[in-house]
Amino acid sequence: MSFDRSLKIAPSILSADFANFGAEIRAIEAQGADWVHVDVMDGHFVPNLTFGPPAVKAFRPHVKTVMDVHLMISPVDAYIDAYADAGADILTAHIEAGPHIHRTLQAIHAAGMKAGVALNPGTPAEAVADLLDMADLICVMTVNPGFGGQKFIDMTAKVAKLRAMIGDRAVHIEIDGGVDPVTAPLVRAAGADVLVAGSAVFKGGSVDKPEVYGANMQAIRAAAG
Repeated sequence: MSFDRSLKIAPSILSADFANFGAEIRAIEAQGADWVHVDVMDGHFVPNLTFGPPAVKAFRPHVKTVMDVHLMISPVDAYIDAYADAGADILTAHIEAGPHIHRTLQAIHAAGMKAGVALNPGTPAEAVADLLDMADLICVMTVNPGFGGQKFIDMTAKVAKLRAMIGDRAVHIEIDGGVDPVTAPLVRAAGADVLVAGSAVFKGGSVDKPEVYGANMQAIRAAAG
């Protein structure tokens, strides 16, 4: 997985048809998705419950691009090997999920995956200052994690600060929450290169009308510039 800062759209399959995940994944990729974003929630760290390792493993054969797995769970470390076995390309843990994020990133790399760190809206950019030489991705939450379809929280100042801190390191800045054609240009201008979008991609479409997914992604991409 080579590094570049070109804009990447990563549809969140949390907004897909749960009865038809394989076809949904194939449809969004055929329509231009760069990555496939999988939101894992445990009902403990966040107030919702979604996919475990067996579900992620079932998604894997359908994903031809990058499977970007975002763990909204606590603790994390005990499950790293299971998500590696499930086929995650990138595994992102929340800095707020445990006391030893450095160890968590080491363990993710040791399991053969790229390692991401997610920051809740209330967590400052400075929290990852000592992790930038070992992280592959910083995920800036622009909603409070736990539910899809929430209103965007403006974190452009945090994104810009992270971009300056990262400098020439090969570290992606990902935005997760409330991304649409209105908010995408704000975070792109601040320095983000990976945009996670759920309802903004899937609204109005289906596996029988996949061209709507393509049009929705193109609208985000065009707005972000």
